[in-house]
Amino acid sequence: MILYPAIDLKDGNAVRLLRGEMSEATVFNTDPAAQALAFEQAGCQWLHLVDLNGAFAGEPVNGAAVEAILKATSVPAQLGGGIRDMATIETWLEKGIARVILGTAAVEDPDLVREAARSFPGKIAVGIDARKGRVATKGWAEETDVMVTDLAKAFEDAGVAAIIYTDIDRDGAMGGPNIQATAELARATSIPVIASGGVSSMLDLVSLKETGVIAGAISGRALYDGALDLRDALAALA
Repeated sequence: MILYPAIDLKDGNAVRLLRGEMSEATVFNTDPAAQALAFEQAGCQWLHLVDLNGAFAGEPVNGAAVEAILKATSVPAQLGGGIRDMATIETWLEKGIARVILGTAAVEDPDLVREAARSFPGKIAVGIDARKGRVATKGWAEETDVMVTDLAKAFEDAGVAAIIYTDIDRDGAMGGPNIQATAELARATSIPVIASGGVSSMLDLVSLKETGVIAGAISGRALYDGALDLRDALAALA
């Protein structure tokens, strides 16, 4: 199981939100590139980047910070937030992003996901963010009637590299991930599922790994707060 340290970008800073609320942002590092390099030096295999402003704006906003991270590090990075057309997908892949995450587009423009996955095999992930089993879009600001499992199954044959499943109510709350819902989703689809939201301790990581069906986990606040030591966590998962 791969552990993805998260760098959420707001106004050029590395921040963490509480349950997806932009007004509940804590700045942890004003130099996201330095933060990314620190994660790489601790031994991570991947980075998880989110353009929070972009998710609300519907277009990239923290591009300069993302590019600085790409210049400072050599590990692959996945990026989500405000990516809603082929031109933006192509631009980020050309700049060196290893995997683009499509969230709102997966609900509103599923054909884009299919086209992108065909055009860029292995480089497109679907971000499914949910409250109580229902998918939320546009930076989690809008809730839909789309159920998580239904959305995942809709991309079964699309060639999507991964599904990143976030339980919004757990995100940034340090209360542990929704292991049951994540495992159920992983069992319901053949697409690898990455857990996000609330991963805050070594026990959380071990519990996710022990399901035997979850491909990865994303952690942010716990790494910044020191509740989770990245080196120790990577060693435990190795």
